Amino acid sequence: MSDAAQPSAAEVRAAAEAVKAALDRHLDAVERRSGEDDRAVYDAFNELAAAAEVYDELLYDAYDEVTPFEIPGDDSLPAYTGPEEPSALTVLIRRDYAVVEPQRLLAQARRVAEPDQGTGAGPGDGGGPGGAAAVGDSVQAAVGVIFGEYEPDEIASRHKEFGLEEGDSTLWVAAGDELPEPGEWLATPFDQPDPEQVVCRFDVSSVFDEELDDEDDLEVLGPGS
Repeated sequence: MSDAAQPSAAEVRAAAEAVKAALDRHLDAVERRSGEDDRAVYDAFNELAAAAEVYDELLYDAYDEVTPFEIPGDDSLPAYTGPEEPSALTVLIRRDYAVVEPQRLLAQARRVAEPDQGTGAGPGDGGGPGGAAAVGDSVQAAVGVIFGEYEPDEIASRHKEFGLEEGDSTLWVAAGDELPEPGEWLATPFDQPDPEQVVCRFDVSSVFDEELDDEDDLEVLGPGS
């Protein structure tokens, strides 16, 4: 950055004062908290994060220095603007798995696909035409059999039995005024929802455990985190 584009000392000082004011507003909101999901605390937190990010950027541009604060990234949700009393909900779930034991996955799929050993949980006992022979040595076919037979929550709780290893997962709950028409979104079911309609999200990741291993204290980055 050129000298002409660098922020002035007065701009950096003003940003620092904004952080101090945001700190006071956040503490005041916390002290006056009316419940676990108090909107005033949430808004004050976002204002503090935004002020701290501006200060951090100006401080770096002007003096090549940084703050010790960790600012929430772009994955944080904006303020909720959906209906106060939603009459419809959309639940989006993503779970990642690594196939660490393909032979175990194949064995479980063949067992499910055997006509006489199916659990009866779905059409054709989960095996489809051809039974175990259709699975063969195809991991892709085995995945189709397993996920066609078992509910996603059951696979999540028994993933090791299927030779899978958990990766990151997330669950988003978005609010709406009414359900879409039947079949309306089936062509593109996983389009990004409007973040301002998301009531809550829950993330599970090994990165959280790694951060705890690297730090003596747990730093809370946001309400409910």
